[in-house]
Amino acid sequence: MAHFIVQGGAQLSGSITPQGAKNEALQILAAVLLTDKEVIIENIPAILDVLKMIELLELLGVKVKKIDTHTYHFQADNVQINQLEKEDFRKKISGLRGSVMIAGPLLARFGTVILPKPGGDKIGRRRLDTHFIGFQKLGASFEHNSLSGIYKLKTQGRLKGCYMLLDEASVTGTANLIMAAVLAEGVTTIYNAACEPYIQQLCKMLTQMGANIVGIGSNLLVIEGVTNLNGTKHRLLSDMIEVGSFIGVAAMTQSSLTIQNAHIEHLGLIPDTFKRLGIQLEIQDDTIHIPKQQSFEIETFIDGSILNISDHTWPGLTPDLLSVLLVVATQCKGTVLIHQKMFESRLFFVDKLIDMGAQIILCDPHRATVIGLGRTQKLKGIQMTSPDIRAGVALLIAALSAEGYSKIYNIEQIDRGYEQIDLRLNKLGAKIERVN
Repeated sequence: MAHFIVQGGAQLSGSITPQGAKNEALQILAAVLLTDKEVIIENIPAILDVLKMIELLELLGVKVKKIDTHTYHFQADNVQINQLEKEDFRKKISGLRGSVMIAGPLLARFGTVILPKPGGDKIGRRRLDTHFIGFQKLGASFEHNSLSGIYKLKTQGRLKGCYMLLDEASVTGTANLIMAAVLAEGVTTIYNAACEPYIQQLCKMLTQMGANIVGIGSNLLVIEGVTNLNGTKHRLLSDMIEVGSFIGVAAMTQSSLTIQNAHIEHLGLIPDTFKRLGIQLEIQDDTIHIPKQQSFEIETFIDGSILNISDHTWPGLTPDLLSVLLVVATQCKGTVLIHQKMFESRLFFVDKLIDMGAQIILCDPHRATVIGLGRTQKLKGIQMTSPDIRAGVALLIAALSAEGYSKIYNIEQIDRGYEQIDLRLNKLGAKIERVN
């Protein structure tokens, strides 16, 4: 089984550029199915989940031309919709959570979708009701076979625009419904829409292709459907989760690092949240410099009460960084409550941090209290397994700061979200060996 052997204690230095945004890439790749014209996408991260999505597009008959490692041409002018009925195709779809986003474009353009239950991280309940309720409001019929796990959607003619109030501000649900609505007949109003930068990017790409979308960046979108879309060229944002991860690496290893092309305006609360843990950030234009810092102290609220860091829908803090923030807090001075609201299984990796010497109380599946010891007690290297993408990179960050050696198994999970993370960090001075 592939694993990392990590020698902790090395200080890093230099500059690093984050990869293209994983969560944006999966949406943008699905959107190429909305047109028969050529679409060029730049800054695509070469990570497992994204490469699997590109493979799915190829199996559907999309012409894919790789220009370089991070730039592709796509043309969906001969989509083989019958692939959805083949068992081998369904198996590939079921291994990728983001595959559900091909439903909106295929339903809008071809009037039919057959999908198995998608896979992804085992971080708790991740229901798809928002997607399918929205498709039904747009006029699609819906069937679900609970034994096989197969979802079927079908339309009679074009989808019909409507008003919908989403039961939750689901990012993938919002993306799916936007892609369905841009080719629907009439006007679609989506209220309580997710408004993350990735959704904004999707909307901007679709408007470049000829879609009519009003309210981009807000939670109220009004979409006037068109009959067809043109091709376009689109560049992905830098991955905000990588930006936060690199801040965490610098803080935990007491290193001086510079993050280039950080796309500061799209980071939301990420910089301020790290600052509340006492981490110094020097921000200029699109660059973040984290100076070498011996210690950092967690803020309290104004009334002196313990700081509470929790995730929320945008523009709140992304849940994908709570694992990293929790690890960083173990070496701060002070106490913080980490509250993971969205997923009930994402904090279960803290047992490994406790084994490493961290002072953490897991209050319940959603909350953990971290008692930072201000580096008076260093973490120690142990053997552990990566349970999901974000917890995996958090454990890697912990291992980089620990005394001695750590082994991290199931690193395929980390590879799903981080491109060559070992090689990139090693260039900065980390000591990570990949063993296959």
